[in-house]
Amino acid sequence: MSWITVEENSHFPIQNLPYGVFSTESEPEHRIGVAIGEHVLDLSKISHLFNGPLLKGNQDVFRATTLNNLMGLTKAHWSEARATLTALLSSDCQTIKNDAKLRSLAMVSQKCAKMHLPASIGDYTDFYSSLDHATNVGTMFRGKENALMPNWKYLPVGYHGRASSVVVSGTPIRRPLGQTKPVETDPPKFGPCRLMDFELEMAFFVGGPAKELGYPIKIEETDEHIFGMVVMNDWSARDIQKWEYIPLGPFGAKNMGTSISPWVVTMEALKPFAVPNYTQDPTPFPYLQHDDPYTFDVHLEVAIKPDGSSTSNVVSESNFKYMYWTMKQQLAHHTITGCNMKPGDLLASGTISGPEPSSFGSMLELSWRGSKPVPLTEGGERKFLQDGDNVTMTGVCKGKGFNVGFGTVEGVVLPAIHLG
Repeated sequence: MSWITVEENSHFPIQNLPYGVFSTESEPEHRIGVAIGEHVLDLSKISHLFNGPLLKGNQDVFRATTLNNLMGLTKAHWSEARATLTALLSSDCQTIKNDAKLRSLAMVSQKCAKMHLPASIGDYTDFYSSLDHATNVGTMFRGKENALMPNWKYLPVGYHGRASSVVVSGTPIRRPLGQTKPVETDPPKFGPCRLMDFELEMAFFVGGPAKELGYPIKIEETDEHIFGMVVMNDWSARDIQKWEYIPLGPFGAKNMGTSISPWVVTMEALKPFAVPNYTQDPTPFPYLQHDDPYTFDVHLEVAIKPDGSSTSNVVSESNFKYMYWTMKQQLAHHTITGCNMKPGDLLASGTISGPEPSSFGSMLELSWRGSKPVPLTEGGERKFLQDGDNVTMTGVCKGKGFNVGFGTVEGVVLPAIHLG
């Protein structure tokens, strides 16, 4: 129990303690905080309290403006930090609780906190690791017999995304311009995307001391290089993507914005929610094999609130446990070539879809390529997103008597810009 009041359904009890970067109107400097109930614990104000054997010489990481330096320490450092925070916030600890001056400096209401990107993201990679999603999309475009490409069950398919357009929750996303080919027999057209979509994803931040170029992260080492997770909306322009993606894959269709939730939930907080990994057939190559469970029971929800409406419409309820490839396998495969990872790099799951239509993670699937409109509760329907639609994604692990949540990631679709 914590001396901070935490509501029963809060995403941020003492069992969670996710990291984020925030500022306030009175103190506009970016600083690191930890969410607890409806508050943020400002770590820059209590950095001197991290006086354990590993962190007493690294207190500066808690006074930084991003999480990169903390992410760059070892897993043992992360565990010591979590143990220190748990002790400081426990009901029997007087250090902050009974120090009125320190408490007033260090405890900030979340209502007064403006959230920022948690890390400086050097590189961003998006995978394609949901079997149900890959099967659905493949069936639409190639038929059921050829839904999966021959390589899909042998390696975690991925592509390099655009780190500069990864944004924190609440950032509006503008409908992109681009080339499309709505009629196969006609020449391509230029204009606003007509098939704007969300993609329900999760992503993890890379951590640990960076390896040199040429040295892979072995599968048995991956646990030391996965810092924590966020919920992600990887916005997608389906019609632009269809025309551009051959032969090199997505480009402009995926670079107009990728939204992430502001709180990074650590892997230690997620451990109680680990579930058996997806059964993989054929058996992966040895460099991708691990026996420990490393997928997680994270309940995911997507809601759309149209412009001018007071009602959010839940259109998808899915779960991270549906992923075929694990984060360990994704990281091991990404680096098997010797690719060097840096703390703060972001690796995403790809769209998360489950076996039932209600668990599909994109409008492309929910409307089955526009052939099955999704009804809204106040009337109207959606095949794809319209201008003014606010998309909110929520992720939470449900324990016995407590939750470990990610909060939300949301963004509103703005109209396409008009070129002069």
